[in-house]
Amino acid sequence: MELSLLWSGFKGFAQRVGRRTARTPLLLYYVLKSDATSMRDKALIYVSLAYLLLPFDVLSTRKFGIFGWTDEFLSINIIFDRMQKYITPVMYAEAERQLNEWNL
Repeated sequence: MELSLLWSGFKGFAQRVGRRTARTPLLLYYVLKSDATSMRDKALIYVSLAYLLLPFDVLSTRKFGIFGWTDEFLSINIIFDRMQKYITPVMYAEAERQLNEWNL
């Protein structure tokens, strides 16, 4: 999956989950694009974001209801905590600008 394909899934996801929930994976996307991020960390982010945006699931929301979001929530939040060192004020500003553009 290319970055452009990953990006194309963000808007629909963001509109479904809302601004607050969309902010974290959006920030991870900007960390993924950064030259300062190590290749190993980029791989971890990429896998986590792909799992969030792709239609397959270990814990299906159809089967487990709201608990079906647990695996995505844990994956994104664990990776986000690990990637805090890369997040800059510019990335925060860009994420907020993008969320505003999406009217969230």
